[in-house]
Amino acid sequence: MSFLKEFKQFAVTGNVVDLAVGVVIGGAFGTIVGSLVDDVITPLLLNPALKAANVANIDALTWGAVKYGKFIAAIIKFILVALVLFVMLKGINKLKTPPPPAVAPGPTPSEVLLKEIRDALKK
Repeated sequence: MSFLKEFKQFAVTGNVVDLAVGVVIGGAFGTIVGSLVDDVITPLLLNPALKAANVANIDALTWGAVKYGKFIAAIIKFILVALVLFVMLKGINKLKTPPPPAVAPGPTPSEVLLKEIRDALKK
């Protein structure tokens, strides 16, 4: 088999196509989650803390010559992204849960009668 035929077979298999779609959707989902964290959640959590520290911007947080503000912001963003993804995936998994199996109907009156006849014949 030639190299191009092998590559074509590899490239169009279901797993590769599914992975490509997942990467594209993951990038779009990452943008949505990043915006939620950067524009909504982080300002709600950080603004009160920054006001308490008398700092206008988290980048201004320093300890001597070490600027640790961006590092703290990155840690907070990671925790919030992980939390948002956990909550969203938990909800998605709840939607995927199959409904409980239906209770099997009881035997019909004729089946009950046939069982009684069978049991009587055994005696």
